[in-house]
Amino acid sequence: MFRRPPERSAFTLFIRYWLPVLVYVTLIFTLSAQPYLKPPIRFPVMSDKIYHLGEYGVFGLLLSRAVRASLRVPLPIAAAMMTLALGVLIGAADETFQSFIPGRESSIYDLLADTIGVGLAQVVYLFFVRE
Repeated sequence: MFRRPPERSAFTLFIRYWLPVLVYVTLIFTLSAQPYLKPPIRFPVMSDKIYHLGEYGVFGLLLSRAVRASLRVPLPIAAAMMTLALGVLIGAADETFQSFIPGRESSIYDLLADTIGVGLAQVVYLFFVRE
């Protein structure tokens, strides 16, 4: 019924799956560390939430690839749930970190947008996952 992803060496796993995740998380936290950062393009309503959604959507896709390849779980939904939990934790850490940066604010609505972004990425992941 459901097959596990193939087993890979630790080095291959890291380079192919986890390095992109780490680079992307570094980018997220680097942007969060910028004081008084404003979005490059402002949308009429909730512009920063759209950025959060997109930012964490990409992050969710990268993370789901890495989780599924590393843990080799047979059910894609299990990998998606683990990825969602991990994505929410990282989003919460990002929002907490951002609250200490001058000119930046942290809100539960930003975390909600992060969570929705990771969640939507899991829907896309589950739709396209190959068995």
